[in-house]
Amino acid sequence: MKKALIIVDVQNDFCEGGALAVPDADSIIPYINLLLEENEYDQVVLTQDWHPANHKSFASNNGKNVGETISLNGVPQFMWPDHCVQGTFGADFHSDLNRDKVTHIIQKGKNPEIDSYSAFQDNNHFMKTGLEDFLRYHDIQLVEIVGLALDYCVKFTALDAINAGFVTCLHFNGTKAVNVKPENGKNAIYDMLERGVTILG
Repeated sequence: MKKALIIVDVQNDFCEGGALAVPDADSIIPYINLLLEENEYDQVVLTQDWHPANHKSFASNNGKNVGETISLNGVPQFMWPDHCVQGTFGADFHSDLNRDKVTHIIQKGKNPEIDSYSAFQDNNHFMKTGLEDFLRYHDIQLVEIVGLALDYCVKFTALDAINAGFVTCLHFNGTKAVNVKPENGKNAIYDMLERGVTILG
C-alpha cells in the first residue's frame, strides 16, 4: 500500500511569535522530522496557507474584530488576524522543518472570497486544490497527517481524505490545536474518530 505524509501549514505565522500562533506549535516540528527520518513515504506533501492581503477571512478587511463570525458566501466564517499573506515571512515554512523529502506543495486560501481550511478544497467546496488528483496519480492509498492546526486545517484535511476514500491516520503528537474554545481540539479528535480517521500516538 503506497502512503503519503501530508504536513499541514507548518508556517511561521502559526508558530511561536507568529500572527496566529498556535499554542506549543513549535513542539511538533521535531516529531515531524523524526517521522520523515524513520519512515519511507512514497510522497511527502506540504500544504501552505497562501492568502492575498485582501482576504475576506481577515477581520481587518471586514471592519470586524478578531473572533467574530460572519457569513461569507453562505457559510460561517471566523474572523482571523491577518496571516500567511503571500510572499511574507509569516507565510514561509518554519525553518526547522526538514523539507529534504518533500515531493509536492499545495497552496490554499488563494481566493480572497473563500477560505480554505482543507488541503483538498475550499470551505464552500467550489474549487479543488489538486491534492486528490496528485495522490491518485501516484497510487496513494494511505495518508498520514500532521501539522497545524488540529481543530481547523488538520481536521478538515483528514475528513476530506476519508471522504475521498483514502485510509487516513492522524499523528496526535504531530499536531496542536488553536482552541479558540478550550474543548475544540478534543472535539476535533472525536469528529475524526467518528468518521473513520485512525489516531496514532
